[in-house]
Amino acid sequence: MKHLSLAARYRPQTFAEVAGQEMVVAALSRAAERDSPAPAYLLSGTRGVGKTTIARIFAKALNCEHAPAAEPCNECAQCRKIAAGAHVDVTEIDGASNNSVEDARALREHIGYAPMDGRYKVFIIDEAHMLSRSAFNALLKTLEEPPERVVFIFATTEAHKFPVTIVSRCQHFVFRHLGEDALAAHLVRTLHAEGRDYEDAAVRLIARRAAGSVRDAMSLLDQTLALGGARLDAETTRQVLGLAGQELFTRLFGALSTQDCAEAAATSRALLTQGVDIGFFLRELAGHWRNLFLLRQGGGAALAALSLPEDEAAWLTTTAGNFSAPHLHAAWQMTLDAQRGITQSPEPAAALELLLLNLALLPRLLPLERLDGLSAAPQGQAGDAPGAALARPKPPTAPVGEQAPTKDIARETATQPAPSAAPKPAPAEPAPTAETAPEPAPKTVEQSGGAERAGKATAAPATFQPDWASFCAFCARELEAGRPAPPAHALHGLEVDWQDGTLQLRAPARALLHQVEKHRPALEAALAAYCGGAAPTLDIVAPRPRRSQGELMAEFSKRPELQHCFEVLGAELAHCTEMAAPGAPGTSGAPASGKP
Repeated sequence: MKHLSLAARYRPQTFAEVAGQEMVVAALSRAAERDSPAPAYLLSGTRGVGKTTIARIFAKALNCEHAPAAEPCNECAQCRKIAAGAHVDVTEIDGASNNSVEDARALREHIGYAPMDGRYKVFIIDEAHMLSRSAFNALLKTLEEPPERVVFIFATTEAHKFPVTIVSRCQHFVFRHLGEDALAAHLVRTLHAEGRDYEDAAVRLIARRAAGSVRDAMSLLDQTLALGGARLDAETTRQVLGLAGQELFTRLFGALSTQDCAEAAATSRALLTQGVDIGFFLRELAGHWRNLFLLRQGGGAALAALSLPEDEAAWLTTTAGNFSAPHLHAAWQMTLDAQRGITQSPEPAAALELLLLNLALLPRLLPLERLDGLSAAPQGQAGDAPGAALARPKPPTAPVGEQAPTKDIARETATQPAPSAAPKPAPAEPAPTAETAPEPAPKTVEQSGGAERAGKATAAPATFQPDWASFCAFCARELEAGRPAPPAHALHGLEVDWQDGTLQLRAPARALLHQVEKHRPALEAALAAYCGGAAPTLDIVAPRPRRSQGELMAEFSKRPELQHCFEVLGAELAHCTEMAAPGAPGTSGAPASGKP
């Protein structure tokens, strides 16, 4: 006896049995009940969502001996012939193998004859986007003025390939992906019909793996039941379908929370050794990041909305406490962005390992103000409020990965005196403890609220070493707290010279100068708060007007170090260009090329 797959054995035979396409079912059922079908229908959607199945049910409803009716009876001779594919007036055509203009002309000639056995002639063209443009053009007149009692049904997975002239002559219904709950319910009905015992986690796993396709879900269920035991359980389902087990995810998230790169790489190798489906593993990983983020933000309310199995909910609740909300959000985004690149990469194993290592080092790869102190404390507190991490201490060293212009950091580093070169205090003056402390004074300002900022005003000005990158991070936190501070776009791209109680900001362009002047009051208020009341003098310098090449060459040729080249070698300046960041005042700082 020939074995029928579960997808073929439990294919819906009435509109009521179709899962998930309520809008399409309602429209076609009402058209059959009123005996007023449209000349042509276009059914589009991803694979395995019921396009051909609904087309057959509609053909049965139109030709049923009890028609017009909302549902076919599936008992009369007409319904049985259509179900068996033997009805003379219901024709199913494969668009991929019958796509020429000659096939369309033969179809058009066949349409002219009246129905022989049923009430309607129904032509179901599957994968209709494969028809050639000439074949589509040959059908235009027929679709616009079809003979009486003729219905066309086009089924396609790529509706964007249809000519607009065809789409405008059809009633277009878009089939949607089935949600995980709808697919799980459909699988449970099938398991009950088969008399098989099952675990809810296994059914959920197959529904998630099917990605909205009923046919994929039924095929995966058939495969699992064929290779599994008498009972459908989650562990066997993962082994049969090549999916990562819960122990691997537990191991991976433990490594990510402790920034253990060696363990993350070992987990990647274990995934490949077990033959895990990388594409679905990435989907599950992104789903776990999503659930962890929602649990971290919403707590018990989010847990109730996620409808997770009890063991998975307990594991996610425990794991969420090991990460901060910004960390989870950034990891979720990074995983989603990497999915397509990894699955299509010529080296998917290496790409996957790189993603896992990046996720492990995420606190060091992103600015600290976005991770809310994650580098200082990778394991956040589970009970923290969404903004509570802002108050956590910052590390004493300079932040890694601050998004500030490299030239600004270099200028500030060059202008700050080295600790060994700092003058020793006079013996008569008491040496403050802060002078010998290993951590800079701005750390106290960044960690504190308004009360500690007020206390900062009494600190000795000599111990205060400002940093532009940390000041930008401070402004971001002030804005988030609702206190006056300039926005980030007004601070980036400036040339900074911060020393001797003066902060000089040079804007490279007039537009940026306008932005800085516009936010000057907020900038001065933020400087006062950052420096504890002893704010430096703010000097905003307009961009220097650009000079012509002749002016630059005339200035450059006067440099003493070049006179020897001019006199002895007979060199000449050929080109001179002004750099965006000039050197010492009074010089062009521009490279020049010479020729003898």
